[in-house]
Amino acid sequence: MNEFSALGLSQPVVDAIAALGFERPTSIQSQAIPKLLHDDTDFIGLAQTGTGKTAAFGLPLVEMADASVPETQALILAPTRELCLQISRELAQFGQYQKGLRILPVYGGADIGKQIRELKKGIHILAATPGRLRDLMRRGAVDISKVQYVVLDEADEMLNMGFKEEIDEILQKTPESKLTWLFSATMPEEVRRISNQYMVKPFELSVGQPNTGNEDIDHQYVAVRPKDRYDALRRFLDYDSDVYGLVFCRTRRDAGELAEQLTRDGYRTDALHGDLSQAQRDRVMERFRSRHIRILIATDVAARGIDVDNITHVFHYNIPEDLNFYTHRSGRTGRIGRKGISLILAHPKDLALIRRLEKRLKTQFSPVEIPSGQEIFEKRLLGFFRRIKKAEGHEAIRPMLPQLMEELEGLSREELIHRLASMTMSRGMKTHLNGKELNAKNKASRSSTKGVELFINIGNMDVEGKAGFLSLICNQSGIPGSAVGKISLNEKHTFFYMEEEAAEKVIRAFDGKEYQGRELRVNSSQPKTGKKKMKKKAFKKGKKKYQGARG
Repeated sequence: MNEFSALGLSQPVVDAIAALGFERPTSIQSQAIPKLLHDDTDFIGLAQTGTGKTAAFGLPLVEMADASVPETQALILAPTRELCLQISRELAQFGQYQKGLRILPVYGGADIGKQIRELKKGIHILAATPGRLRDLMRRGAVDISKVQYVVLDEADEMLNMGFKEEIDEILQKTPESKLTWLFSATMPEEVRRISNQYMVKPFELSVGQPNTGNEDIDHQYVAVRPKDRYDALRRFLDYDSDVYGLVFCRTRRDAGELAEQLTRDGYRTDALHGDLSQAQRDRVMERFRSRHIRILIATDVAARGIDVDNITHVFHYNIPEDLNFYTHRSGRTGRIGRKGISLILAHPKDLALIRRLEKRLKTQFSPVEIPSGQEIFEKRLLGFFRRIKKAEGHEAIRPMLPQLMEELEGLSREELIHRLASMTMSRGMKTHLNGKELNAKNKASRSSTKGVELFINIGNMDVEGKAGFLSLICNQSGIPGSAVGKISLNEKHTFFYMEEEAAEKVIRAFDGKEYQGRELRVNSSQPKTGKKKMKKKAFKKGKKKYQGARG
């Protein structure tokens, strides 16, 4: 029996769900759907990314939409074009047996003229990004004055992306009689402000604890020096041949360079970042969904809203500046009951940030070791022979078996296996067995980690937040974003932590330069004498071997 039928959904909707292969609702779905179907109430749903929130609000919307009424009855706001498209696709599947139901996504980067023509045909459920919807409203192309339901999906993400002004303008144009449903993974102060301003006594449902980690995700970290980070990432990719994952970088430059380097080394990968056109983004995402790309390199902004099934791993090439982003990064895996791994490639000085993440998410990060070249070689060789054992023989070869046996006459079974393994793994022997021991270098470098804090007379008045500051530093000096540590951004100046070898390069790059008509000044913020040495925290003991298993 399909358990969705017990939630109050009609048979056509239940049949559509069954056709998609779903029989049992997730926790957020089983609790939210009956409430939204039967109670006229504003609603707040707090649940981690990947727990099925789209169906939690999408199924009730499809159920209650009246296809005979030619006006927009429901509006869904989402932070990104990818999530907007994903929502509209899923709702179209839920309503595939609802005759005449029209659902439309509108988002930036696409032909606005085509979207206006579609809107004129009459849309019952509209999924939109805030920026494009406001543009359509100002052109008089969309009417939201009669919507009965407004859904704010990934509300925290929309506010993180700076859509506060757009959301306020849009909600003020909707009728007071509407019901507002807010779904979010976290509940920061700004999201609470939205709920207080636009919702009336909302029913609040929290599945698990808000701001906590998904229990289906194994949170891991490995301490690695920046110069070894690329080699470490390759080791993890090589160790588990089934990896289908995301690698997050701080800047678009880092993402592009990492994707190019991995491609040169033979990995099926591509980058997703803000420099791509909508058509380019769509092509990259289609290749990733179809698994022509095994590894997608992305920035936080570009990857928001990515909803792809069966992602096994999320790699953090560095810890995000805003720790809230970690929740959304890691939430790309471990979705709807599936297991996943979220692994941080952390600089040794970032271990304190990991402790903060543990406290915030109320979860434990497991330290792991980088797989050695020997371990990768052995795992791949054993995998090859296991595949041989399971393979079915081709009938066209059977008549040749006597001739083949004659060719191998005189070879013992042991010699045959040895030669077959040597031929098969000749490349792997060179790549992996000659690889350096990254874990040994990690341990040796504990006491040698050096860094300096720099001062620059550029502040928040000059750049767009920490991301804009980081982009300026990297573009001007040519250093990777991974070389920059903690950033303390003030209105007219900034203190930022740098690796010692990169700090000198930054100082030289800005020396004598001008920015917006004034001379730039970069120098060490620490006095030359009497400065205290920073204490180094030792690595957490009891590291476990990296297994790559997802259960």
